[in-house]
This record gives sequence, C-alpha cells and structure tokens, in this order.
Amino acid sequence: MQTLIQTLVAGVLLGGVYALVSVGLNLMFGVVRIINFAHGELVMAGMYLTFWLWALWGVDPYVSLLIVTPVMFLVGLVLQRVVIQPIQGSSAVMKIFMTVGVSIVLQNLALYLWDGEHRSVNSATSGAVLQVAEIAISVPRLIAFGGALLLVAALFHLMNRTLTGKVLRSIAEDRSTAVLMGVPVKRFYLAATGLTAVLAGVAGSLLTPFTSVFPLFGVHMTLIAFIVVVIGGMGNMVGAVVGGILLGGVETLAGTYIAPALQQVVLFVLFIVVVLLRPQGLFGAGAGSEEVGLK
Repeated sequence: MQTLIQTLVAGVLLGGVYALVSVGLNLMFGVVRIINFAHGELVMAGMYLTFWLWALWGVDPYVSLLIVTPVMFLVGLVLQRVVIQPIQGSSAVMKIFMTVGVSIVLQNLALYLWDGEHRSVNSATSGAVLQVAEIAISVPRLIAFGGALLLVAALFHLMNRTLTGKVLRSIAEDRSTAVLMGVPVKRFYLAATGLTAVLAGVAGSLLTPFTSVFPLFGVHMTLIAFIVVVIGGMGNMVGAVVGGILLGGVETLAGTYIAPALQQVVLFVLFIVVVLLRPQGLFGAGAGSEEVGLK
C-alpha cells in the first residue's frame, strides 16, 4: 500500500506540469486556431535555457524563471510573426505541416548544438525530500505541481477577468466579427502565441530540477499534451488540468507496476478507449465547444 500511495503522489505531482503544458496547447488552438506540433519543443527550449543558465552561471532553476519567461515570450512572438502569421489563412493541413516542420528544425538544431546527451541540473533542491508519515515527497515535484497550478489559475483569471482575456475569447468565438469591430486580431494572436510559449517554457524550467533534457524530449511532451487535451476535452481548461493529473498518475503507475518500457503503450490504450467511448473527452461539450478554447 505504501508503494502504491508513493507512486500515486509522484504521478499526480508530475501531472500538474502535464496540465500546464496542455493548457498552453489548448490556448494556441482555441485562439490562434493552430494545432501546434512544435509545442513540446518549446518545453525543451525552456529546459535547455534553464540548464545552460545553471551550468554556465550557476543560476538556480527557479531564479532562471525571471529570464526564461521574457525570452520564451519573445520566442513566441517570433514564431507567430515569422512562421504562423504568413500561413494564417491557409488550410489546417498546411498549418499542421508547418508546425511539424518547426518541430523537426528545433529537434535537429538542439541535436547539432548539444548532441544527444541527456543533461540534468543538480541544484540545491534537486534531491530534497519532504517526509510525510511513511511517504517521501520530492520537493522539486511538489514545487512544479504548485507552480503549474498557480499559473493555470492565473491564466484562468486573465481569460475571464481581464479585458485582454475577454478579447482573446471573443476572437476565439468569432474572428470575423472581432475584425469587423476593429479588434487588432494579429496583435492579439502575437500575445496568445507569446503566452503559449511562456507556459511551455516555464513548464520546462519546473521540470528541469528532476528531469533530464535531450533533443527529442519535446516529442514526448507533445504526445502527452495531445493525449491530455483529447482526454480532458478540447478547449476545456478544467479538463486539461484533470486530464494532466490523471495521465501523470497512470503513467507512473504503469511504470511501477507493469514496465517502464510500456508506459506510453498504457497511455495510448487509455487514449483510444476514451476516444471510442467519449470522443469529445471527459469534460468536452461536443462539436463546436472547442472554439471557445478556454472554458
């Protein structure tokens, strides 16, 4: 029983980061109408930036957030302005191919610059453990979980309580009407993509103290994010949070009680079962609800 509880705690804490990554993917799709297959590579970029800040100048991963956040926002602006905006009016297939291309470029660029070596941070908190009764809780995972939920809550507040968030939601619901009303849609697309990149980069920084980074790490995160979004329900923030925590728990349990090599097999079996039984996801409201993007 102790092993089961220990495993569940570790999985749930990891699931918080999965939720943060998935919410970013939801935001991108809901507002900019792009299924971003390079989203995981943005997480990888945040991890590499955090790692090198620590390796070269000894910057603590959590302090590095002060640098990672604005840098990733800038990366998001460049991604939107240079890559996505020119094809904004193209077909969905063309947009998918473009983001797949960006994903491959970033993977190979990381491979060229830093080879395939796994790199990890050994900061002051990396090995810290909080003992609660018989359960040992990893402090970096606990911080990652808390930080991820705080960011999701902040995003929820932004989207529902601020003028910027309401404009983003109006664009998601009816872009044409927003344009007719004089809303500078392209400018808000830039803000949405920048915000998405920030969420991914911060998730990467929170992962770095207990997870190693390598050039193909983004592929894993992209797959996880898509599974979470589909299971939780496209466009549903609560669904993304619950789906992320659920997936983290299932992944960790599968690795402990079945086999580490079969973790992704179990996740995709769960994905297939949910799609067959409830295509709109656990919290989805059916066709059309995904257009809201951030319920």
